[in-house]
Amino acid sequence: MAPSTSVPTTITILIIITTCTLIPTKVQPLKAPILPQDLLPVLPKQLSWTILRSLKAATDILPTFVGAVAGDGNDDGDGGDVKWKGSCFYENEAWLEFHNKTGSQYGGGTLHIKVSNAHSWTCMDLYIFATPYRVKWDYYFLSREHKVEFDEWEGKAEYEYVKNKGVAIFLMESGMIGTLQALWEVFPLFTNTVYGENANLAFLEKYMGAKFEARPEPWVTDVNIDDIQSGDFLAISKIRGLWGGFETLEKWASGAYAGHSAVCLRDSEGKLWVGESGHEDEEGNNLIVMLPWEEWWNYELTEDNNNPHIALLPLHPDLRAKFNETAAWEYARSMIGLPYGYHNLIFSWIDTIDGNYPPPLDAHLVASVMTVWNQLQPAYAANIWNEALNKRLGTEGLDLPEILVEVERRGSSFAELLTIPEQDDWVYVDGKSTSCVAFILEMYKEAGLFGDLADKIQVTEFTIKDAYTLNFFENNSSRLPKWCNDGDTVKLPFCQITGKYRMELPGYNTIEPYAHMAENCPSMPPDYFRPKYC
Repeated sequence: MAPSTSVPTTITILIIITTCTLIPTKVQPLKAPILPQDLLPVLPKQLSWTILRSLKAATDILPTFVGAVAGDGNDDGDGGDVKWKGSCFYENEAWLEFHNKTGSQYGGGTLHIKVSNAHSWTCMDLYIFATPYRVKWDYYFLSREHKVEFDEWEGKAEYEYVKNKGVAIFLMESGMIGTLQALWEVFPLFTNTVYGENANLAFLEKYMGAKFEARPEPWVTDVNIDDIQSGDFLAISKIRGLWGGFETLEKWASGAYAGHSAVCLRDSEGKLWVGESGHEDEEGNNLIVMLPWEEWWNYELTEDNNNPHIALLPLHPDLRAKFNETAAWEYARSMIGLPYGYHNLIFSWIDTIDGNYPPPLDAHLVASVMTVWNQLQPAYAANIWNEALNKRLGTEGLDLPEILVEVERRGSSFAELLTIPEQDDWVYVDGKSTSCVAFILEMYKEAGLFGDLADKIQVTEFTIKDAYTLNFFENNSSRLPKWCNDGDTVKLPFCQITGKYRMELPGYNTIEPYAHMAENCPSMPPDYFRPKYC
């Protein structure tokens, strides 16, 4: 669903975490016994990695929120403490002490971390500490009190935020070796190799329960474009390279079995075009385009090195009869050349406070990752989420730290802010913002397919799964084109036109649209249960 531009965000954060795990430590004996996983670094490489693969998973790279330590603004350390059980140290306590060692207006603070009762002589705990204005990293090997210094708060805003909401603490639950193993499993997802492709398949099989059954050759269908009509939906799944890696993580989080999409449209002379949000131009920009079918199809077959699997989902005849090509073209022309919908990318996925985050993801971690990225690439951060968050608050121009402070001032939470539905009529600084699937569904709205519900549905809230589960598509296999799934022993209810593996679209063509559709839907793996009318 998202272009490859988003991938550096993930990779950068993973590299930061990796760097933290490689800092050398001093050894001091502890009383607890050594556990098997703590001996892995000294075992032969082949044996150690075999054991690790059975113990750890790619999701172990994600930190877990253990609590936020707030203070009362005084220097007496009485602002309250947080206690938790770590991965290495089973007894942990943190408290925050305000001070003014620099003589500045708002001073700074010391976060005290007391760790004890380690389970092993050789284990360590890795931590991330975050406020809206900064992120710090540290590791603890010794059973004693440690300190994290904040020499000076970034003005009144950070001071007030920390006093009321505190410094967020995240634990890397897998420890040093587990985090490295998780990285070992994640990094191959983005490589354009056979090994990378197999890593993507294994990830989706393990975490989503996806099946990748091989289709009989030929894997490319001899498509007769005379059978393709305006409004027909193209569901695309890429399984290797940068796009493939990002789509794999997106599928896992959202429950969609496709990661990208496009739409077919005929002009007044009958020529077939493909509309796509997220097509990369020669300069690397991901834009909304309308391409002749021949150009688009040739690119997918000969130039797209992410091994695309593509299915054509023909519209139902009743919907096809309603489809207003003139209105669809008017909408498409108004969008050509606009950038891909980065602004609202994550909001189609997050509908609930805690029902869309595969463990250990949560809103605290999302805020922490945003804070990191806000520091590394402030321009990208503003483009991807700041403006969208401002719209949800009814504010303008606030950066991420100011947004988090404003949420706290209103007595709300960042988790609640993320769930506010996107509005289709919102216009961003660079125009209307539509992801690949939102572009298609906006076209459907303009073309009349949602009927009287058009003003009651925000399609920018839809994931690709929400789109292909709409009951808009052909439900009579006898009306599918003769070449549809030709040569395959399994007759799918749609037309897969390329790909080695048979595509799955669970829930395909089953949900009748309703008001406020897809605004409050959970998406927890591996079942991705979806209540009615969410």
